[in-house]
Amino acid sequence: MNQLKYWLALHHAPYVGPMKIKSILEFFADPTEFFENLGDITSNIKLNDKTRKALENPNWENIEKELNWASLQNNKIITLNSPDYPDLLKEIADAPAVVYVHGNHSLLKREQIAIVGSRNPSQSGRNNAFHFAKYLNEQGVTITSGLALGIDFESHRGALAAQNPSTIAVVATGVDRVYPARHKTIAHEIIENGGAIISEYPLGSEPRRENFPRRNRIISGLSLGTLVVEAAQKSGSLITARHAAEQGRDVFAIPSSIQNPLAKGCHQLIREGAKLVEKAEHILEELDHIKCVVHNSHSADLKNDRLENLDPAYKNLLDCIGFEPTTIDEIVQLSGLTPEAVSSMLLVLELQDCVESLPGSIYSRSQ
Repeated sequence: MNQLKYWLALHHAPYVGPMKIKSILEFFADPTEFFENLGDITSNIKLNDKTRKALENPNWENIEKELNWASLQNNKIITLNSPDYPDLLKEIADAPAVVYVHGNHSLLKREQIAIVGSRNPSQSGRNNAFHFAKYLNEQGVTITSGLALGIDFESHRGALAAQNPSTIAVVATGVDRVYPARHKTIAHEIIENGGAIISEYPLGSEPRRENFPRRNRIISGLSLGTLVVEAAQKSGSLITARHAAEQGRDVFAIPSSIQNPLAKGCHQLIREGAKLVEKAEHILEELDHIKCVVHNSHSADLKNDRLENLDPAYKNLLDCIGFEPTTIDEIVQLSGLTPEAVSSMLLVLELQDCVESLPGSIYSRSQ
């Protein structure tokens, strides 16, 4: 928390964006070291008077409120140097230095597909967004969108209709606000179903026009690819798609009638090299390499969740079993439990895919 407060002080300072913070971290190991040497900084890092004044006198009261928020269950502030920071997002040139997360922060590191589109889609567009999101989610892919009206809303709704819902809403306000207000219900559903709402903007930040295009780079930056369902030729969805292309990610677009004005943006993307998709399976076919990655990662996440929730007695027994084959006699000896207790507990661990049973009463931990 002590180091985090300096990350927040830097993040809150005026005219200090992701690129400025990245340049600061080229000279200092972390913001704590930067603040310790603030008085000696001269030509290496250019700071205007307003920025320097804010850095010399941070608003510690507001920072303390954010630290208190982060200490509550289901809330987290993740910084660029944290092991919880999503790997794909870190790859983009202007990765946010600080990310506020309300909900399940572990989702940020899972394989994701972004689905975006018009705020005023046709009924066909709504249906496509819903069913594409539901299918992909059921294949183990987390659905990422922006909680906006129209296609974003249907994408989150489709993911929530899947058997094991998994969706992330990237917002352009503080995560303690819901915009538009009519989406409060679905925002609560996202959290209740193990999803997450994230933002780079400080708590309490109100919706500002210039923040929405900026947040779109995070939607695409978190994702393996971006699907545009419906979009006019000038729309925020095309900004997201272009961010994705610049970030080296795949862009997908659904075609429609040439008479449909909401198809013009998708057709433009296809002309520029986006991959035409007619059904959700096409996305996984195009991203063939993520089939096994998604499956293995999803299985690993489930296994990690099971291990974290194991009864302490079962965790202790698991510690007696290596990844090399271990006989049941050795497990009994190491655990100090009776053979009957060990046999019963091993059966439970095997059913939970924590251990593998081998011929000859030999066990090993699942890979």
